[in-house]
Amino acid sequence: MTTRRDWLRLTLAGLAAKEIALPPLAFAQEKSGLKITGVRLVRTRPNRPVPSYKPSEGSWSTGGVEVANPMSIYPEYKAMRSLFMSSDPAIGGFTVEIDTDKGIKGYGSGGPAGGAIVTGHLAKLLVGKDPFDIERNWDIMWRSTMYYGRMGAVCNAISGADLALWDIVGKATNLPVYKLLGGETKQRIPSYCTGNDIEQHIEYGYKRLKLAIPHGPADGREGQRKNVELVKRTRELLGRDGDIMLDCWMAWTERYTLEMAELLEPYGVYWMEEVLQPHDYAGFGRLRQQIKNIKIVTGEHEYTRYGFRYLLEHNAAEIWQPDIHWCGGMTELRRIGALAAAYDIPVIPHGGGGRDSVHWILAAHNSPWAEMFMPAPGGPKAVYDRYTEDNNLTKGPEGVYTRPSDKPGFGWDFSVT
Repeated sequence: MTTRRDWLRLTLAGLAAKEIALPPLAFAQEKSGLKITGVRLVRTRPNRPVPSYKPSEGSWSTGGVEVANPMSIYPEYKAMRSLFMSSDPAIGGFTVEIDTDKGIKGYGSGGPAGGAIVTGHLAKLLVGKDPFDIERNWDIMWRSTMYYGRMGAVCNAISGADLALWDIVGKATNLPVYKLLGGETKQRIPSYCTGNDIEQHIEYGYKRLKLAIPHGPADGREGQRKNVELVKRTRELLGRDGDIMLDCWMAWTERYTLEMAELLEPYGVYWMEEVLQPHDYAGFGRLRQQIKNIKIVTGEHEYTRYGFRYLLEHNAAEIWQPDIHWCGGMTELRRIGALAAAYDIPVIPHGGGGRDSVHWILAAHNSPWAEMFMPAPGGPKAVYDRYTEDNNLTKGPEGVYTRPSDKPGFGWDFSVT
């Protein structure tokens, strides 16, 4: 009988034996003639703003509705995430501008609390460097912050800075980032829409919907019943052939997940996402062994290839979901994707329809879908026309498709202050 220790030993041996190759970067051996001269945080505004409007009352997209979360066990924080999340802009996400001596500027966004690390630490390591030295610059940022980071805010900071460097390289070579990554592997990317404004998403044309699950163990049997009603109603509206996914946002337990999987079996749920807290690799692995009717997926709150290696070692997720703004940027997403590809694991990035990670999805063989979000319902037609245009959306047999910009770099269309 194979013990847990034996299984881990065999898995790690397999990791060593498998060739995990990254596509070569054509520009990596070139000296760009560029030198980084400045690093600063900026605020962005769209060059073509859409009309402002008051969303339809009760729409999920307004954010004033309950969503299951790790804090749901405390009644005073249960009603909405804003009750426990920081309202300090300094602890929110950020956009960094990296300037060069030839006037080429790159822009990248990173996750919560990373901005101060970019300006307070990473900036001094990047100024004077060649932005084309992508791998070297990433490694310098990683090694220099290891004594106080490796996850969370430090990786959020590295992610934003790394993305800005990729933007510079794209602009300097006059190529979109997906071309730098090796070119497209598909002409367009099938997309799913996240949120509970179900009627709006179906009317727009989405055939794949991810629901934000409102209830968890703190709500008992009544919460389970309401979760099932939401899924049942979605299946009735979507029809037999559409895909339904559930975002459980670290709020469930193993027992609750097993019970929900059984209750949801009649409705053909495709995956359940982040059912457990992200560090519970063993728990995810046990659920994968026991639940056969629904895929167990996770990775949104995981960091770098080292974190995803834990998912691999525990056989913890059938699909990986790194976020490019948190996991270490484009440079690290390439490594995570290569690790997954060696084991035929699909990678569907969290927020992957964003105008940066969608470049990686287009260039990656093992990234089949992109995640999209719609503007809240209740706006004028111009809002949704611009949503279609800005995200390069088309429609076809699988519903809604997207693809990245063909402009140099990431193709940002904003101004900064």
